[in-house]
Amino acid sequence: MSQSKGTVVLAYSGGLDTSCILVWLKEQGYDVIAYLANIGQDEDFQAARKKAESLGAKKVFIEDLCKEFVEEFIWPSVQANAIYENRYLLGTSIARPCIARRQVEIAKREGAQYVSHGATGKGNDQIRFELTCYALYPEVKIIAPWRMPEFYTRFQGRNDLMEYAQKHGIPVPVTPKSPWSMDANLMHISYESGILENPKTHAPPGIFQMSKDPEVSPDKPDVLEIEFSKGVPVKVINIKEGKSVDSPLEMFQYLNTIGGSHGVGRIDIVENRFIGMKSRGIYETPGGTILYHAHMDIETFTMDREVRKIKQGLSIQFSEQLYNGFWYSPECEFVRHCIATSQESVEGKVQLSVFKGQVYILGRESPKSLYNEELVSMNVQGDYDPCDASGFIKINSLRLKEFHRLQSKAGKQQ
Repeated sequence: MSQSKGTVVLAYSGGLDTSCILVWLKEQGYDVIAYLANIGQDEDFQAARKKAESLGAKKVFIEDLCKEFVEEFIWPSVQANAIYENRYLLGTSIARPCIARRQVEIAKREGAQYVSHGATGKGNDQIRFELTCYALYPEVKIIAPWRMPEFYTRFQGRNDLMEYAQKHGIPVPVTPKSPWSMDANLMHISYESGILENPKTHAPPGIFQMSKDPEVSPDKPDVLEIEFSKGVPVKVINIKEGKSVDSPLEMFQYLNTIGGSHGVGRIDIVENRFIGMKSRGIYETPGGTILYHAHMDIETFTMDREVRKIKQGLSIQFSEQLYNGFWYSPECEFVRHCIATSQESVEGKVQLSVFKGQVYILGRESPKSLYNEELVSMNVQGDYDPCDASGFIKINSLRLKEFHRLQSKAGKQQ
């Protein structure tokens, strides 16, 4: 037997691509450890374990990361109101540093010099995985088959992979694969590639798996109360049913169930990938969409106006850092710290209705509210002298009057 080139920890999904990559890595002379992260996707993990073992994996690690995914990655994104290019709630982006962190932990523990993944050479995920690995394990070597000519020239399409699988005894799906790719976790499901690459092509009926079509969703809304502390959800109550949930993972799963039943959180967008090309993505993020609206409301209610302007700028930076794979960068760590500080007084309860694909805010309350009902009332004078507004308006009009006076003067001289 030839000497092993070393041990590689492969981020393994159990699908055709990573199953072929597992066998190909062994063919190249590596000992392969298969690593599969459970972050809430619908997966037969034991079947995946058996498959990896049958293909010659030296060890198989199946890691349940659901709890830490919610508490350490989704919650900071909720605090940030993280949203990329005003529409995408970053479900895939948030998952990658969580998955890669554990991959690195396993590699270090097992003495593996290499890590590998099945991400395409055109996408964002290769960047997100690898920047995390290099940040947390600087001396690691990364094997990215879809960027290696000896791999991508050999496997130019699905048919080549299927042929390789049959030749090497890799079980292949009995039913044809959907004509698009899908990535699922607790936060969302994304759909792209295949027939969706034409941005004019409508999403086929039945593509969505986390959410009902709003047309056939319930004809009565669910009314929820979400309680926040330091910008993080701590309790969800279904007011009509009297159901109360307060553990982070169960809260998020429950909001997914409620949001999904009403068709909340569906978007179809063209976005700008970090690598420089535009791509079309279809996403469903039911629980995350509910929390986005609820947190936005309680934050505006409790946060100073000028502080919130700064925080909004930080949110844009955080969203781009997250999308581009820089979770473990010094700048992202700094921004997360600033955002967490801004959330100290973001406390209270938001009541909302979830109905027919929409989230409607109904009311809010907070012991740290900056809303002064007497001050703002049209019926009570309060601690405010309306005469003061005259000077305020005149001072603010000075710049406008000067601008238009000088513009008019310049126009007459021409």
